[in-house]
Amino acid sequence: MGDEKVESDDGIARAVLASSPNAIVALDRDQTVVQWNSAAERLFGWTADELLGRRAPIVPPELSAEHNAVLERVRTGDVVSLRTKRLHKDGRMIDVRVDISALRHDSAAMVGYVCVHHSVRDDQTARHRGEQRERLVRRLTDVVGDINAELELPAVLDRIAASLTELTGADAGGFVLIEGERLRLVSAHKLPPSLRGATADLRTSLVGKLLRTGKTVLLETQEVGDLIWAELPGLHSIALGIAAVGGRPYGALYALFAKRKAGHVELELLELLAGHAGIAVGNAMAYQDVLRQRAHERAVFDASADGIAVLDRGGVVIQWNPAAGELTGHHADDVLGGPPPFPLPAPGEKDTFQLPSGVWLDVVSAAIPETGETVVDFRDVTSAKELEEAKDLFLATTSHELRTPITVVRGFAGTLDARWDKMSDTERRAAVRTIAERSRSLAQLMDHLLLGARAGAEELAVRAEPFDLAAVVRRATLGLPELSAKHKMVVEVPGGLPPVLGDPAATDIVLSQLLENAFKYSPDGGLIRVEAWREASGGQDGVVVVVDDEGVGIAAADRERIFERFVQIDTGDRRRFGGVGLGLYIVRKLARAQDGDVSAHPRPGGGTRMRLFLPCATTSTDIREG
Repeated sequence: MGDEKVESDDGIARAVLASSPNAIVALDRDQTVVQWNSAAERLFGWTADELLGRRAPIVPPELSAEHNAVLERVRTGDVVSLRTKRLHKDGRMIDVRVDISALRHDSAAMVGYVCVHHSVRDDQTARHRGEQRERLVRRLTDVVGDINAELELPAVLDRIAASLTELTGADAGGFVLIEGERLRLVSAHKLPPSLRGATADLRTSLVGKLLRTGKTVLLETQEVGDLIWAELPGLHSIALGIAAVGGRPYGALYALFAKRKAGHVELELLELLAGHAGIAVGNAMAYQDVLRQRAHERAVFDASADGIAVLDRGGVVIQWNPAAGELTGHHADDVLGGPPPFPLPAPGEKDTFQLPSGVWLDVVSAAIPETGETVVDFRDVTSAKELEEAKDLFLATTSHELRTPITVVRGFAGTLDARWDKMSDTERRAAVRTIAERSRSLAQLMDHLLLGARAGAEELAVRAEPFDLAAVVRRATLGLPELSAKHKMVVEVPGGLPPVLGDPAATDIVLSQLLENAFKYSPDGGLIRVEAWREASGGQDGVVVVVDDEGVGIAAADRERIFERFVQIDTGDRRRFGGVGLGLYIVRKLARAQDGDVSAHPRPGGGTRMRLFLPCATTSTDIREG
């Protein structure tokens, strides 16, 4: 009897569906058609056999968001009635009013949806809802335009949160960022500012639930305590939509309802806004990336030690970095809008130019085909150029300095060998004396070359021991007055000078070179004066020795350059005195290796003063200020 009643009830139900004037479509939770009555066949043109077990292709693509929002609203327990459009099999759009409710078992568990479609002619309620939707969609278009006009990411997110409450009528709204397994509130509207930055676990949040369903919109009326939203008084519903950037979930929009309900139109607008939000956020992120890239390029451009210029198609300078101004002496205001102050090599090639200031530049250029611009890079190679020239001069000078004594030695040695028996004893002694003198010159030259090489490699070894500088000065000057009839020599070294700390042998080399230069660069004679005294220099107690001459002097610009390796000063008559440019280089290296120093100064009345300072081995307050 019971089975017969069930069969009877099923038959009645099938009869009701078949006889209904309304198109009734039943869908399971995956929106697969499980019931398609005769009225549905008449209204839409598809037979039940064609659609049972598959999705019904009756929702126009542009209304898919509306359809999804309605189903989500129904899932929460509401029955939704709306006026909308559906597709006929022949492609026509049909105006319908559809009532959608949940499909439930006897156990009250929801298993799908029941959609009852009515052909609409004059349905005021449905028309009102349609007009409302159209008005909000138009407003959505304006809102999207406003959002896309923003380029700064924080401003975009704030605008999205504000627009969300405006369009949906929500009491508050916010945007949460998905950061790995965490959510972070980055923007909020009509919520306390203190909530900004709050975080939550993604897996246990509504966002995690929405992501697991594969949907794009969710309406929740049960778990309203999600994240920090429970702090909104009277909160009863939360609607959220996923915003994707580059096809990946980036964040979620939350619409919070405390005073009114969310309808399907609000859910549809939320879904649409979420989609547009993803685009706007993507644009803002791309803009931020461009800004960061430009800032990086500008930092590299400005911080480069090389001069960098960018020229437009016409060869006009449009960018000029700070180093370019320092290298050329032409700052940006002087060159922008005009040609660069030096000729340009062909793209991909390098040329070396000398500016009127004397600075040498290595210049390279590269064309940018996409823009027609040219990038020019240039650097100061003056030091390298001077070193190259100094080395060439050193080689030439060294060859000359070696050739002269070798020629003399070879000549006199050959003469002695060929004419020994024909020469007098006096002549033979004079020849041997000349050979000895020239050999000593060669030995001294070789010593200078060796010391110069060791000094350049920072391999000069000096001792640090107390010694009597006055005694070293006396030994170095002993017998010098008799070397030249043109010169007069005065040595003033007071008694009682304290011992200095250093190397007596290295100091002897220093003094010998300074004295040799004093005679060498005063060819017309004059006074050579050597003095010594105690002095404090730079807070350090020491002894000063000065060697004064009345010779050709040293130009102010060259008083430091003479201590560089291979440097030969060409001004005045100094260049005619020969040498390889290592003497004073070695002198300064030896002095500084003893924690002292050597410097060149003009002598009052003409000539040069060379000043040697060495630190005292003991400390005393009896110091002469010099």
